[in-house]
Amino acid sequence: MIKKLFVILLICLAIKSSAQDLNARVQILSPQIQNTNNKPIEALQQAMTEFLNNRKWSVNELKPQERIDCTIVFNLKEWDGSSNYKGEAQIISSRPVYGTSYNTTLLSVSDKNFEFSYTEGQSLDFSDQNFQSNLSSILAFYAYVIVGLDADSFSKLGGTDYYAKAQTVLNNAQNAPFGGWKAFENLRNRYWIIENLQNKTFLSLREVLYTYHRLGLDLMSDDLNKGRKNIAASLAQLTELDKQKQGSILNNIFFSAKADEIIDIFKNSDPLERTKVYNIMVEVDPANSSKYEELKNGK
Repeated sequence: MIKKLFVILLICLAIKSSAQDLNARVQILSPQIQNTNNKPIEALQQAMTEFLNNRKWSVNELKPQERIDCTIVFNLKEWDGSSNYKGEAQIISSRPVYGTSYNTTLLSVSDKNFEFSYTEGQSLDFSDQNFQSNLSSILAFYAYVIVGLDADSFSKLGGTDYYAKAQTVLNNAQNAPFGGWKAFENLRNRYWIIENLQNKTFLSLREVLYTYHRLGLDLMSDDLNKGRKNIAASLAQLTELDKQKQGSILNNIFFSAKADEIIDIFKNSDPLERTKVYNIMVEVDPANSSKYEELKNGK
């Protein structure tokens, strides 16, 4: 009898393990909240973490070491002491670079409409078919975006199906009484993230994600110069983007994640390559032009 129970336990653990695609960490900061009872906030943090980590988001079977690292830092600004929470969240995801211990950032975005209702002990239900709660919808939306960007970095346009799932989550939330889901609210919300990711105008940027990571960073441990050359070629593709789209949220997400990394990659390269990359970056990412000045002199 004990042996049978042990076998059942192992099977359950194996099933649970196979369902985990994300290695998510959730941190809730509440410096503006004057409340000595942190138990509900701690319970919320645990519920969010378990929701992200214990569900199947990818169609692929990922080994434990292949789970996608991601972090949500929720800066709680308003809480009624009960079930209503409101604040901003920073969502970050990364993936390892082949042959190194280095992780490269894929997503770094601030969500200023992170608001929802949650009661301690509440089950976080989610369905692709309909809206269940704002918290589970927000988390599922970003889970699909995170998995999609990871897939784009490993195969050309590999994230397409995941962006379609994120779009479904967004569609289901259109009548929800919460911000962040609608086009007219602002140009820096969830609506525009998924609109950009599915807009044909930005296909070249999504293709850059593949070339930059798979043919560039992943190659550098074996052939530094070739990997760096491929990254430079991928960045040159960005000049083809519509100049009117320079201020789009997808561009902002890419450069927020990559500006410092691009400088680190090329600051030791030869002067001709550095100058080429510098000219590209100040054209396509003028907001960070002062950063790219470092490429002029190198090291």
